[in-house]
Amino acid sequence: MDDIVLQAMRKWPHVPACYGWLGLDGRGQWWMRDDRTQQQGTFQEAIRNNVSEAKGALLQHDKLVAFIGRNYGHDEEGRWFFQNGPQRVYVELAYAPWVFRVQDNGEVHTHTHAVTVVKQAISDELGHLYLDTPLGLGLVHTQDVGVACDFLSQWSCVERSAAELPSHFAYVRSPQHQHPALLARV
Repeated sequence: MDDIVLQAMRKWPHVPACYGWLGLDGRGQWWMRDDRTQQQGTFQEAIRNNVSEAKGALLQHDKLVAFIGRNYGHDEEGRWFFQNGPQRVYVELAYAPWVFRVQDNGEVHTHTHAVTVVKQAISDELGHLYLDTPLGLGLVHTQDVGVACDFLSQWSCVERSAAELPSHFAYVRSPQHQHPALLARV
């Protein structure tokens, strides 16, 4: 985590968390979701139904995207967040906490540019390919599925239902919908 973020957390320890305003899609892209966008539906519905106005605004500023990536983490309940100074911004996940790019040599990079190793590969009934790594579960970027398939013989591979992945790998796809105070507003 950036030092400036840690300093802000010490200076303002009781800033309320933010829910529903940031989404991570299956290509490792961040989406800003204002109130109007959130009223169009959930981030997961927007991805599943390809409803662009419900996804939000794609973040394209390289320095902002890098800042989010450096300050991306999870809490003990499996909710992933971006620590924005003293405020924790919980992330709506389209699929999983990570999106992986698989290189031609088999090296695996996260959407935040960290390098990791594969413990096993997982396929779901929808044809998605995931990788279980020491960092956690991640979806293989669609452009890299072919490259990843070249390495399946080196990785153990199992099949799992997409619905059971969050509980099996201990992550929350929608912290907003898990937070009781926010359920009445959605």
